[in-house]
Amino acid sequence: MRSFTNLSIPSFFFLLISCSTLARAARFDVTNNCPYTVWAAAVPGGGRQLDQGQTWPLDVAAGTTEARIWARTNCRFDGAGQGSCETGDCGGLLQCQAYGVSPNTLAEFSLNQYMNQDFIDMSLIEGFNVPMEFSSTSGECNRTDEYCCNSGSCGPTDYSRYFKDRCPDAYSYPKDDATSVFTCPGGTNYKVVFCP
Repeated sequence: MRSFTNLSIPSFFFLLISCSTLARAARFDVTNNCPYTVWAAAVPGGGRQLDQGQTWPLDVAAGTTEARIWARTNCRFDGAGQGSCETGDCGGLLQCQAYGVSPNTLAEFSLNQYMNQDFIDMSLIEGFNVPMEFSSTSGECNRTDEYCCNSGSCGPTDYSRYFKDRCPDAYSYPKDDATSVFTCPGGTNYKVVFCP
């Protein structure tokens, strides 16, 4: 305890900032290019209305797992943030606390996981509601099946093949990891674009 009493305040802040950069947050720029309003949603992160051309900068903490970003459509909210959406509704809240209801196109991610890697994918497992692009802003991501579960009897269907043909990087059926899960260095920043 005595060693901390000799630490000056500027030295303490330098140490604090240095340690925090080891596992930094990721920035997700969520942009609406659709010719209509969408209500972007994120768990964690909440939600907000995005008119055409608007961007929501969303900072997500390192170590976040099983996170999602999606678009909600045809929403109506009152001044208290209560309402409903035709697609992607999350319990009638503007500020989502839970995942949205199907159908919704998903950007899924877990940050700073095994060997300081982020794991990202775009999923159509829960349906499709808005076209989406999900990518890193640095281009440093790679496909991987090194850590994927590719065994089992759940293969593609005619419906999943339809979407896979049109969006080959999207996760379109269970166990579609080999062509759809990407790894990125921890601390990578991302963009999610609705109607790219």
